[in-house]
Amino acid sequence: MATSMSGRERYRTNKQDLWWTEEQAYHNVGDLERRLSGLVGGALLVTGLFRRSWGGAIIALTGAALLQRGVTGHCMIYQALDANTNELGRRKVRTGSAIKLQKTIRIERPPEELYRFWRNFENLPQIMNQIESVEIINDRLSHWIAKPIPLGGPKMEWDAEIINEIDNELIGWRSLRGADVESAGSVRFERASDGRATDLTVTLQYAPPGGRLSAWAAKLFGEDPEQKIEEDLKRFKETMEAEAHSSP
Repeated sequence: MATSMSGRERYRTNKQDLWWTEEQAYHNVGDLERRLSGLVGGALLVTGLFRRSWGGAIIALTGAALLQRGVTGHCMIYQALDANTNELGRRKVRTGSAIKLQKTIRIERPPEELYRFWRNFENLPQIMNQIESVEIINDRLSHWIAKPIPLGGPKMEWDAEIINEIDNELIGWRSLRGADVESAGSVRFERASDGRATDLTVTLQYAPPGGRLSAWAAKLFGEDPEQKIEEDLKRFKETMEAEAHSSP
């Protein structure tokens, strides 16, 4: 059984949250390729400098470029070709085609209570109309199924992984490889100035696939994705505040 961790210790070594998108997109060279580039680049740089000729200068410049590639993990040629050999980068939402949405709502309940409800992902179909079910696999992984579209459309399914978590403050997630809809997001629970309410912010970034799945992805997120998120958050607010009033 996995060791339980709490607070800022949990999953902080895996910085593949939405907030690291630009950093991860910059690193487009894989680890092995970086090491090889560094070794070969260093050797060429030294060889070129010792030759003291135009040919040596070209070799040295080539070596310097490879060395920089290895040190920074970034390749300008890969960037121009939209290529990426970095395993972490490939598993990010594609920033070029991704759509980013953000909504904030104030809920008259403390962050701890809202976090506890949201962290149990099996609760979320109660507030998200487009989600049919969520199955918790373990403390980190979950399996999601979206409701099918009319006229016999297939269900959309994906596995999601928690990639950043701070108890009562933040939950960050992303879809895993092979998902019908590539996505990443986070929900933040910030205590309001009155000490009783919570400013809850949901950020979602997704890249719907092309081809025959495009229409299904559009249905999943709604014709107006911002409105869809807003409706879900209003439903969450109503649910949580109603439970508070009904409690003895």
